[in-house]
Amino acid sequence: MLEDKNTPRTKLEELGEFGLIDHLTKNFEIKHKSTVKGIGDDAAILDYNQEKMVVTTDLLVEGVHFDLSYMPLKHLGYKAVMVNLSDVYAMNATAKQITVSIAVSNRFPLEALEEFYDGVATACKIYNVDLIGGDTTSSTKGMLISITALGAAVTEKITQRSGAKENDLLVVSGDLGGAYLGLQVLEREKEVFKVNPNNQPDLEPYSYIVERQLKPEARKDIIELLEKLDVTPTAMIDISDGLSSEILHICKASKVGCNLFEDKIPLDPTVISAAEEFKMDGTMIALSGGEDYELLFTVDQKDFPKIKANPNLTVIGHMTDKSNGQHLIARDGSQIPLKAQGWNSFEN
Repeated sequence: MLEDKNTPRTKLEELGEFGLIDHLTKNFEIKHKSTVKGIGDDAAILDYNQEKMVVTTDLLVEGVHFDLSYMPLKHLGYKAVMVNLSDVYAMNATAKQITVSIAVSNRFPLEALEEFYDGVATACKIYNVDLIGGDTTSSTKGMLISITALGAAVTEKITQRSGAKENDLLVVSGDLGGAYLGLQVLEREKEVFKVNPNNQPDLEPYSYIVERQLKPEARKDIIELLEKLDVTPTAMIDISDGLSSEILHICKASKVGCNLFEDKIPLDPTVISAAEEFKMDGTMIALSGGEDYELLFTVDQKDFPKIKANPNLTVIGHMTDKSNGQHLIARDGSQIPLKAQGWNSFEN
């Protein structure tokens, strides 16, 4: 994509750092009263009045977290924002502002960064957040992205990982495993392309899982749904590293055990068929695949009537006494200890 000789290429040094920032952010509009001052000074100014602020940061590195051979830059900008907003929603908070910092090598022209910021702008518009600052600098190799997201919530609504109690229900939004299988499809087609550059992949049968990888959605709608249902989770986390890892995070922080029922884990039919094609186990993909960015949370049993039969939510288990440990209850009734086998960026 970056090597297309027919597309215009404006070298970044033609604008300079501040000219580049001005150019890339000129069309961003302020939406929140809490944004007193956004881009244009030494620092942004925020006023949250009576609400508590939540802050989260993620760093994405080319070749570790994304591959530009099949990740369009606009999609990358969008996804980079989603990764951070998901963490804000996992605190049962409303995302308000983001900062975006990027470092790029000289192989990236201005037009490539415009594509990236188009994705950021689309995310800001759809999720109603303000871009209030950031930085741009050079990189000796590839692209690095750092995004910080800020959100707010009234104190009694903020949900941490540490509030789960014995007998609380374990609930997940959406379905799992699609993002990992979408990655497998893209990696397979990349290898085919290397052998035959004239080959055009047919991704239509895999459109759902490929989109789950390239353009995930943070579950703002679930936070709004829980508010509407008058349900405040006792603990919550987003699923970035795989279901088993996230459950264990909640169990550790809350000092509880857990029974997760294999036959309750929600899998899309596309995930089931793709898992069979790749000769993988759908349950293991859901447990360890990651990047689904669904919300995993616990609720008091008294809230079950409010969430039952809701198509967006699935009860997949319950919390137990810490001494019982953390287990997957397989379809045959056997108990399998849960292990954190999710994605680890420090592994080779």
